[in-house]
Amino acid sequence: MSGKRESQKRYFGTDGIRGRVGDFPITPDFVLKLGWAAGKVFAEGGKRGKILIGKDTRISGYMFEAALEAGLASAGVDIHMLGPMPTPAVAYLTRTFQAQAGIVISASHNAYPDNGIKFFAGDGRKLPDETELAIESYLEKELTTVESKDIGKVSRITDAAGRYIEYCKGTIPGNIVLQGLKIVLDCANGSTYHIAANVFSELGASVTTIGTSPDGLNINKQCGSTAPQKLIEEVLSQKADLGIAFDGDGDRVVMVDHMGVEVDGDEILYIIARDRRRRNVSFGGVVGTLMSNLGLQLGLEALDVPFVRTDVGDRYVMEALKKNDWTLGGESSGHIVCLDVSTTGDGIVSALQVLVAMIQCDASLHDLRSKMVKMPQTMCNVKVADKQKVMTDASIAKAVAAHEKEMAGRGRVLLRPSGTEPVVRVMVEGDDASDVKSRAETLASVVASVAG
Repeated sequence: MSGKRESQKRYFGTDGIRGRVGDFPITPDFVLKLGWAAGKVFAEGGKRGKILIGKDTRISGYMFEAALEAGLASAGVDIHMLGPMPTPAVAYLTRTFQAQAGIVISASHNAYPDNGIKFFAGDGRKLPDETELAIESYLEKELTTVESKDIGKVSRITDAAGRYIEYCKGTIPGNIVLQGLKIVLDCANGSTYHIAANVFSELGASVTTIGTSPDGLNINKQCGSTAPQKLIEEVLSQKADLGIAFDGDGDRVVMVDHMGVEVDGDEILYIIARDRRRRNVSFGGVVGTLMSNLGLQLGLEALDVPFVRTDVGDRYVMEALKKNDWTLGGESSGHIVCLDVSTTGDGIVSALQVLVAMIQCDASLHDLRSKMVKMPQTMCNVKVADKQKVMTDASIAKAVAAHEKEMAGRGRVLLRPSGTEPVVRVMVEGDDASDVKSRAETLASVVASVAG
């Protein structure tokens, strides 16, 4: 995405519009106007328009669902309600119903006081910049209502969950069965609560679930991909083969091996890439981010798999995949994109790709994750008044270059300003944990001295 277009946007961030419920713009009146603005854009040219709406399980979803419905209907767009549904399910269903767009009400891995609005275009991909800018332009105009005879109609898609379950099952080869695998699923009390278990059990696995009792307030609360400790305990207690944790809207996944060791997004990416290379499945290369572990890069190099890094954010990963015509990328957080089977990050689909690798190799998750050696990593947050001053300071750049030269390709340094806090993050990774820690602390002191 060009910096110019990014700076032109008032509301859309890298993943829709997100914030604390009740604080502008995450308010009922703004979301109603947003629905109307989106409806005007997608109904341009006189077409009736059809838009799908799904949501996660947080309590404010009901309020924003009603607001979007009213806004879209006033623009003359028909609405199909999906109810609680994973974000990637909305992307898939938008395509299959040939809708103009899909909307997800979710704040992903955030706690329940937050919420957000994400959009998918008719092809199941995130909206292009031009469309987001067009929606924002309508937000500056006065809301008008179409003639009564043209007001949008609302219906509910009652078999949405079943359709998505079948889609997920169809993303792996038909000869793959999960018979004999004992799996624990953590659905984060989020939108996979009524879907994930069906996918894995219908494929033959023995499934135990946690985090499947949403009450509107407990989404992502001490559970799911951002807090896998309960899953680890359950895997060990059940003597399961592995555990799988999703986030609140189902687009992220982390896993746990039978020994209770967490398998993050970098390791999941490596396992999928290694399996595709072993089976001669074409995928081009792998896209990671600035935060991807150096062990992933070195592991892929050993497989002769090209690897590039982008800024943090799935939008940037998608842009790099499109630019390189590759199909596999993702983030350490577990947001994995397999474009050969999906148009967006999908936690269930990504987990299934790992299970395929296990079965094809007749290996445990523990064995597969051990093929990639993660580098020790230390991060220090340094409070600064002027992030730009720190990021352009010559003495800091010189210190970073000196440390990277000393690590001679077996380590790296990353300075990254926070997008939400007055801090610069100093990250160092390399072969030796104590050396990495020492270098990170040294560089953090240099940043602090410059920051004053």
